Formats: sequence, structure tokens, C-alpha cells
Amino acid sequence: MGDMTNSDFYSKNQRNESSHGGEFGCTMEELRSLMELRGTEAVVKIKETYGDTEAICRRLKTSPVEGLPGTALDLEKRKQIFGQNFIPPKKPKTFLQLVWEALQDVTLIILEIAAIISLGLSFYHPPGESNEGCATAQGGAEDEGEAEAGWIEGAAILLSVICVVLVTAFNDWSKEKQFRGLQSRIEQEQKFTVVRAGQVVQIPVAEIVVGDIAQVKYGDLLPADGLFIQGNDLKIDESSLTGESDQVRKSVDKDPMLLSGTHVMEGSGRMLVTAVGVNSQTGIIFTLLGAGGEEEEKKDKKGRGKSKGGPFSLNQAKQQDGAAAMEMQPLKSAEGGDADDKKKANTHKKEKSVLQGKLTKLAVQIGKAGLVMSAITVIILVLYFTVDTFVVNKKPWLPECTPVYVQYFVKFFIIGVTVLVVAVPEGLPLAVTISLAYSVKKMMKDNNLVRHLDACETMGNATAICSDKTGTLTTNRMTVVQAYIGDVHYKEIPDPSNVNSKTMELLVNAIAINSAYTTKILPPEKEGALPRQVGNKTECGLLGFVLDLKQDYEPARGQMPEEKLYKVYTFNSVRKSMSTVIRLPDESFRMYSKGASEIVLKKCCKILSGAGEPRVFRPRDRDEMVKKVIEPMACDGLRTICVAYRDFPSSPEPDWDNENDILNDLTCICVVGIEDPVRPEVPEAIRKCQRAGITVRMVTGDNINTARAIAIKCGIIHPGEDFLCLEGKEFNRRIRNEKGEIEQERIDKIWPKLRVLARSSPTDKHTLVKGIIDSTHTEQRQVVAVTGDGTNDGPALKKADVGFAMGIAGTDVAKEASDIILTDDNFSSIVKAVMWGRNVYDSISKFLQFQLTVNVVAVIVAFTGACITQDSPLKAVQMLWVNLIMDTFASLALATEPPTETLLLRKPYGRNKPLISRTMMKNILGHAVYQLTLIFTLLFVGEKMFQIDSGRNAPLHSPPSEHYTIIFNTFVMMQLFNEINARKIHGERNVFDGIFRNPIFCTIVLGTFAIQIVIVQFGGKPFSCSPLQLDQWMWCIFIGLGELVWGQVIATIPTSRLKFLKEAGRLTQKEEIPEEELNEDVEEIDHAERELRRGQILWFRGLNRIQTQIRVVKAFRSSLYEGLEKPESRTSIHNFMAHPEFRIEDSQPHIPLIDDTDLEEDAALKQNSSPPSSLNKNNSAIDSGINLTTDTSKSATSSSPGSPIHSLETSL
Repeated sequence: MGDMTNSDFYSKNQRNESSHGGEFGCTMEELRSLMELRGTEAVVKIKETYGDTEAICRRLKTSPVEGLPGTALDLEKRKQIFGQNFIPPKKPKTFLQLVWEALQDVTLIILEIAAIISLGLSFYHPPGESNEGCATAQGGAEDEGEAEAGWIEGAAILLSVICVVLVTAFNDWSKEKQFRGLQSRIEQEQKFTVVRAGQVVQIPVAEIVVGDIAQVKYGDLLPADGLFIQGNDLKIDESSLTGESDQVRKSVDKDPMLLSGTHVMEGSGRMLVTAVGVNSQTGIIFTLLGAGGEEEEKKDKKGRGKSKGGPFSLNQAKQQDGAAAMEMQPLKSAEGGDADDKKKANTHKKEKSVLQGKLTKLAVQIGKAGLVMSAITVIILVLYFTVDTFVVNKKPWLPECTPVYVQYFVKFFIIGVTVLVVAVPEGLPLAVTISLAYSVKKMMKDNNLVRHLDACETMGNATAICSDKTGTLTTNRMTVVQAYIGDVHYKEIPDPSNVNSKTMELLVNAIAINSAYTTKILPPEKEGALPRQVGNKTECGLLGFVLDLKQDYEPARGQMPEEKLYKVYTFNSVRKSMSTVIRLPDESFRMYSKGASEIVLKKCCKILSGAGEPRVFRPRDRDEMVKKVIEPMACDGLRTICVAYRDFPSSPEPDWDNENDILNDLTCICVVGIEDPVRPEVPEAIRKCQRAGITVRMVTGDNINTARAIAIKCGIIHPGEDFLCLEGKEFNRRIRNEKGEIEQERIDKIWPKLRVLARSSPTDKHTLVKGIIDSTHTEQRQVVAVTGDGTNDGPALKKADVGFAMGIAGTDVAKEASDIILTDDNFSSIVKAVMWGRNVYDSISKFLQFQLTVNVVAVIVAFTGACITQDSPLKAVQMLWVNLIMDTFASLALATEPPTETLLLRKPYGRNKPLISRTMMKNILGHAVYQLTLIFTLLFVGEKMFQIDSGRNAPLHSPPSEHYTIIFNTFVMMQLFNEINARKIHGERNVFDGIFRNPIFCTIVLGTFAIQIVIVQFGGKPFSCSPLQLDQWMWCIFIGLGELVWGQVIATIPTSRLKFLKEAGRLTQKEEIPEEELNEDVEEIDHAERELRRGQILWFRGLNRIQTQIRVVKAFRSSLYEGLEKPESRTSIHNFMAHPEFRIEDSQPHIPLIDDTDLEEDAALKQNSSPPSSLNKNNSAIDSGINLTTDTSKSATSSSPGSPIHSLETSL
């Protein structure tokens, strides 16, 4: 089907083309085939077919400078002919599919079968009505006309099953819908800059059409395919399409092809859009996948039939294909077996979220207990019945009585199943889902756009936040407040008359021309507001400085339009400066530079004096200037930027590619201090974090003095405390050993005290995050959140437990790598995320506390009741109702509690705190005791208290008794009031605190109460209820209210006394730390053992390789059998866009990459350096080639960057 629609899509377009042939000078097919070429082939093809890119622009009726005219008619026509920039998503599951999935639940299936048997038997009448003598307890059944009523129970069970299924399916469906809403919201927010009718505008990515002139810059994710028209220093990371991790340099005459889905790592420029949507390179791949996915499902179904007898099923084949792609290079297979292992080896992201881990474990434990209980119940009932009937009363087994006996057995079976149903908390996954979905929805209002659901809950456990400075802690509105011009240090903006005219002209040109032309300062939107800053904020600050000097930057740009710039060295994190070369009217060249003052001043050998003449600037002058000018500025928390220039002769033309020679011998024009004020709400937010046990660290590219000043303003460091502020260089020096390898022990010495890391590169950020996460220094593993905005923050964002990307300042690359997008770039939103995360955790604990009380009581009542009176006091349908209200509604009510500030007053729970604390255990058992006491009292002496008939030992189909109705009603009332108790889990007194802030809770409690009245008064036979009098109702409610009083009694018992209470649902340390890490702790092993262990590692590795090769062979075989399946296509659909293969090699190739190796090899390396270890070292280096691509586990496409030769080059 997917095939059909796509081919339809193409054929439509082709039809359009044939009719519109004359409109544009090239068809969609031509452009598509052109975009499939690379590099020089493409250049040749363009020359042969079209002439040059200008000619293609003319054919597409667009101008490289002015862009499209942008009329609605023209855009519509282009969309019709060349398609829209939109890739149709995969269809969501229909409601019926979700219903079908909900039906797969084992307990429900057992119930359905039991109900159907019970129904069938009730309609079956044995021949000859002489069955009075069959069974003892048959007494007063016949007068009711049991035949009419017998079917009701079965029908009611089926009905309640249907209810449960519909509720589950509806929840799944709404979750899916919300998630799609979220996705589309993320997509809509993505805008791109294009030129239309000479104006630079930002339009949503979906609006881009063929023929648009798009402006691409550092950090963009290209939204469509196109040709590079002009620009400078453009480098692109094409690994998401080609798998080559080296950055590709683009130029008009060598390689003009820009492909969608690739990332701009450096530079800027303009491109002519030539293919959009389904016709772009990424689109083509997506279409193949989409079509492939649907066929695969069909095959999957066929395959399942076949594979029962076959060697292995399709799913395995898929996994193994994925693995094969990975293990084609036998060298790397030390990474470990199949895809699952690899997930472990990759990042922490892949592990189940902490909460899910704990919950799964708990649910399994409870399920097992329930199963045992239900089995025992059934066995006891059956034995009791048979012994009573056939042994005690010595009745023969008569053939005509068989159906009656079978009916009894079915009844027992149903009771057993109900015990099981009540024991298993189906509400758990539901509560988690509801709680997360609710939080995500509400977090949108708090400016957190959550991309991965579990990030929200992980945030509650965060113990460390590594935050950027610019834009997150500060307002990102740069203004120049101090300047050093012509030998004078001005503490505020100088009067223009004080500045020499020559210097002024140089300064204005240097700032106006040497900045991105997209950066502008526009008049304010409202009267009295600040002028709007568009583009790079630091450059805006400098342009603002020009305006403050009563000059204008527009004329300078007008004389020197962007096309005429001779050469541009764009800003990147290695250079920390930006330079632009222009050709002067006399054919000579002039280069303007600006950048971080310590870096640019090192390259200056002259400086402009007060008279505007250059004079010599010696190293000792520089040192003095650093002391007298730069440090004081930095200590006021200013960023210092130096503006300089250099003139070159016209001949011989300098070698522009030799950067070191060009960026030297500069003449300093001025140094400015730019202030970026701290956001007013940040100090308070940071105080909250510290109170909540979260350490905030600042990681910034700024000067260390600036960073320290701002950290003090924010409250990250308080004078007099024992803390570290390091620069990137010093940090690297301290964490590396003599060989230049990073050592975990060295990081452990630093990170606990480190508060500010200044002048840091993205790699340092990644190293720090990885060091903190991998540290075994504290008893809890640290959970680290990181904020980032730049392209190069990708690896750190992925490595962290929660990555926050900036919604406004962030690049697309950073957003792709993140878990949560801060739509207002504000640090205080992170605190809100922590609050929500903790709230999710607490909501689930509240629900558990409530749910388990119900379970314990219901199971014990059903079990003992069945054993003593041969009949459960709570009937199957009643149990299902209890299960439904208790599970579904309670999870809704308790999971939607809004967070309060008090959540931020406690320390994070950490990864191995049990879900059910001692206090909660005390509450659960305490309330269970109260409820059981009352229910058993009612069961055995209730009839005397209320003067009613006893309901015990009733025959098979007798009418419902008031006695058992009262028990059922009391039970439900107690649950209702206990639901209010469950709102507090830390032993607080006031359970009503803030109850009206949660309307959902109130509605549900009242709603449940109303339905309960209806069930009891009008439920009749299906619910086994008989109507109650008012005084009986009063008693039920009164006993329920007793729960609240009892809750206070329990709260007074100190938990510390109850040492015998066990906690439940903890993740033990063992499950969390893989074996290798444990090995690492045991450093003091004697030498022989070390040798042994190395032997073992090598031996395992050998084994691993053999297994891998077998697996590869099998996978090939399977792929031949399965009609050459597309390997693992379902996951790989995300891999094109969502996981740019960040390679850390790019940013600093000179660091030996042995920091990322597998833990076991690390252990082997540390343990000694005898000859065999060198072999290990090579291996680990090769492994590290693969360990640095962040997501190699999923699909063939993304694992190709690791061709063995490639990883050898990069890592050795």
C-alpha cells in the first residue's frame, strides 16, 4: 500500500510535468537525477547541461540575489510541479488496532475464556431434571429459576473486560495523539531563512519551494537539497547520509551539492533549492523506508506462519541484519554480540529509565505472588468441594450430574482468576503513562518542550546541571559598556568627538564588514522598548556600539555587499575569532579581525595611538594591557573583544589558506568590554537547585575572570567556599596522564569541587559530563543534565542523562541531540523541569501506595473467604469494578496531582532508592490491617449486627444477599477515603492540603461515589448486589471515614521503630553496574590473577568474533531467504535525521582517543603495560573509533561510519 501511494505521488507529478513542461527550464526528474551526483561529477554535469548555476537560476525563474518574487500564485505553481517540502508521516495506529493490543493481556484472556465457559454452561440443560441429588449445597436455588439468571455472571465479566480494554485503548490513543501533536509542534517551530523579493525572511521549513534562495549558516540542518551559489568557508557534516564523518568542504567550482538532512558545521552561504520533500535525498530514503515498512509488516505476518518450523523468525533476522551491518568489520566485534549488547555499550540513554526499571521489577514480583495465591485458592476450593461431596456425603458421580459439577468447578476457576486479576496492578503502566503525558502537556506551559517522555522523569533524579553561560544564565542582550581606544580606557561609551576620525572610520568598517550581514539592529517594535537585535548577539553588541558612537554601519555594508567579500574566515570554537578580507580600490587587500581579546592581542604587533597612527606593540606592552585593561573589564563580568586589522600588498597575493601566517602581525584598533546581564530570575532558581541537592556548574567559552564574576552574581559560587574555577587547558592538563590519556581517577579528584569551567571547548564539556556520569566516587551514580546551543554541543547533550537545547538561540543540530527544548532559553525553566520530574515520581508512589493496599486486602479477603465459606465475599464482577475504579480512575486522580514547591526541599531520590519507602510500607500494611479487621468482622458477625440473613454458604445461583452487599459497599467506601490518604507519601498529617488545586481528583472521587450508589441500589443480579437501607449506607460511609482517622493514628507511629518493614521495588547496585565496572573497583589483585584476566578478555574476544562471524553468515543466509529484506528498517527511519553522527574526532584531532574505550579494556590497560597490553591498546583505539559515534546500534545506515580503515586513521 505504501508503494502504491508513493508511486501515485510520482506519477501525478510526472503528469503535471508533461503538461507544464514549458513553464520552467528543467523538470523535477532532471533536478532529482542531478542531486544524486556528487562532487566533480556534478560540476561536470552542470557545465554540460546547464552552463553554470546562474543558468539554472534563470531556468527556475529565480535570481541569486533577489530570490523568488514570492507571489502566492508562483509559489503554488512551484508546489504543484516540484512538490512540497513535506515528508508524509507513517500512519498512526487506529483505535481498533489499539483495542486489539489491549486484548493481548494474559489475565484478560483467561477471564474471557472463563466467562465464555460459564455462559455456555448456563445455557446447557442436562437431560432429565432429576439432579436434586447431585450436590449438597444445591438447596434453595431452584425457586429463583436459576436458568434465567445463570448467564448474568458470565455476561457481566465479559462486559467489564470490554470496559477495561476500551479504557486502556483510549489512553494509548490519546497518548499517541499527544505525541503526534508534540512532533508537529517541534516541526512547526523549525524555521529557515530565505530571500524573497530581495527581503530576507524566515519561513517554516514546509513552505520552502524549488527555486528559493536559502541562506545557510553554522549550525543549520539543511531542510532541502540545493546547489551552493556563493558563500565562505562552508563545511558540512554529511555523515547522516553518507556515513563519512569527515566534514566536507563545499565550493561553487568543486562540490556545490548541498543535501537535506546534513549539518552545517562551519561557515555560511546561499543555496538554490533544487529538490524538496519526497524528492530530496533524505525524502527518497524516507519513502523507501515508508514503503518498505508496510511491506515488511505483511511479510512479518507471513513470516510468522513459516518461521514456526523454520530456522529462525523474521524478527531475529532483522536484529541479526542490524548486527551484521555492524560486525562486517571483524575488528570491531569486540564491542560484543548482537544489537542489544551494543545498546548497553553505547550511551546511558538506551537503558530503561530508572522508574521503568523499578516498576517492571515490582510488577513482576506482585504478579508472581498473585499467581501463587490464585492457584492455591482454586486448589483449596476444588479439593474442599470434591472431598465434601464425594467423601463425606459419599455421593456417587452420576453422569447426568456432570454439568452441575463442571459449573461448580468453573465458578471456582472464576474466583481464582478474580483473585489474580485483583492482585496484578494493571494500573501501574497506566499511571506512569498518564503521569508522564500529563506532565509533558503541562511542561509546555512552563517552556519545556519534551522530546523524549522519560527525560521528564529522569530530571527528577538530577544531581548535577552543567549549564552554558551565555543566553541561559544571562539575557543574551549584549551591550558594549567599556572600551579602550587610542590609549584611553573609557569606563562608559566615549563621546564621538574624543575619537580620532581615522580610527573611527577603521573601527566602523571593521565592525560593519567583519560580521554576518544577517546580523542587524532593528528599531524597537513598541515605543520605548529596546532596539531589536537580530542574528549573532555578540555582533549585535558591536553594531550597537557603532550606533552609540553616532555612526551608521549600513553605508559601509552598502559599499561592500556580501558578494564582494574576498575571503571570510568564519568564527568557530577552535579559532575563537572571525576575519574578513576585502579588496581595496587600489587592488591591495585589507583584513579585518575580531575575537576573544587574549587570542587576538597575541597576534597584534601594532596598535593605533590616540592620533590614529599605528605604533609598535611589544609583548611587554601586551602584558601591561592585559593587567590594566582586560583583567579589570573581565572582573566586572564583561566579555572582552579585540578588533584589529591588517593590510596586504596586491602582489604577490598572499596564500589565504595558510591561516597562521595570515592571522598575524595585526594592528589593534580597540578592545571593548561587552556586558551580558544575568537574568533577574536566575539567582533565585540556582538557590532552589542548591537547596534541592543539585549542583550547578557553569561551562563557558568565556574568559575565566568574566566567568567567575558572573558565577558569583548568579550564586553558583559563594566567596569563601572551597571550589575550583578552571580553564579548559588547565582542566585537560589535570585529567590526563603523561601519555595524554584521560584517566577517571584524575577526573574524580576534580569534579566534586569544580564549579566553573572557562575557555572550554565542546570536547571538554563532553569529557566533563562523561567523567561525572562514569564516576564511582559517590555511592549514587550522578545524574547529569546539560544545556547546549551550539552544533558542537551535540556529543555532550547526547551523553548527558538529560540534554536541554535552547529553543531560541539553539542550532538545529543541538535540538536534534537534546531531550528537552527550553522554548524561552531560561535557566529557571530547568528548575521547573526538575519539579515536574520529581512530581512524576511522587505521583507514581502515591498511586502505588493506594493500589497495593487495595490489592493486599482484596486478595486476602477473596482467598480466606473462599477457603472458609467456599465462596469469595467479593464476587468476580465486583472485583473487576474495584479493579477498574481502583486502577484506572485512581491512576488518573493521583497521577495528575500538580507539583508544589515543597518538592524542591528534599534531596534527589537517586537511582537505587526503593519505590516503596518504609513510610509507604507502614501506610500500606497499616491500612490493610484496618480494612481486613472490619471486613472479616462484617463477614462473620455482620448479619447479627444488622439483623439480616447471613450470606455465607449460599447455594450456587442464589439471589444476592444484603450481607455481602454491605461488605462490598464498605470495602469500596474504605478505598475511596484511603484514596485521600494516599495523596501524601512522606507521612504528612494534612492529607487535604491543596486538594482543590486538583479538580480531576475531586471529580473522580465524587464520580466513583455516585457510580457506587447506582451499582448498589440498581446493580441487582449482574453485580450481585441487593439495595441497602439508608442506615446501612450510613454505617458503610462511617466505616469508610474511619480510614482518615486511622491514617492519623498510623502517622503518629515513628517509622524508625519499624525496622522489620522491608522496602520494595529498588534497583540493586548489581543490576546497574555492568560486571566490568565492578572489576574495576577491585584494583588490588595480585599479578598472576591479572595475567589470567587478560587471558580471559582475549579469549572472550576471540569467542565473540567467532560468534559474530557465524551470526553474519546466518544473517546473510536469512536475508537471502527473506527475499532480501531491508535490514531493520523500522528504527532506522529516525536515524537519518535524529542522530547526526557526532564524531568527537572533528573538534580536536590531536587528543589520543583512548578515553572512550570499553571499561574492561580500561581495566586491562591500567593494570599493567607489559607487551600484550599494546595489542589491547590498538584494539581499544579501534573500538573507540566506533564508541565515539553516538548511535551506532540501530541501523545499517548509521553504522557505516565505522569502516575499519577509517577508524584506524582517526584513532591512531
